[in-house]
Amino acid sequence: MIKKDMKKFSLSEWAELCHAIAVEKGFWDEKRNMGEALMLIVTELAEAMESYRVQDEENFREELADTFIRLFDLCAGLNVNIEEEIIKKTEKNKKRPYKHGKIC
Repeated sequence: MIKKDMKKFSLSEWAELCHAIAVEKGFWDEKRNMGEALMLIVTELAEAMESYRVQDEENFREELADTFIRLFDLCAGLNVNIEEEIIKKTEKNKKRPYKHGKIC
């Protein structure tokens, strides 16, 4: 497990830590169902929306954190280097037109 100050973690280190905890707690004892794993992430966002709706700011923040924890766990579990993927996608997005060319 990582021993460095968490405030200085890279995205990859967060993914590694979140995945290690999920493995330790038994969530990877069997092959993950991809649909279920993705819907658990969506569920965390839905819970954040509900907290926002009822103006529960503390729980809203916690649910956003849960969303990242589940995303990081999945990325590490699938050996996705999320830092590299974010860099690639950001570079791609920087080249896209204003509002991606959509008139809204």
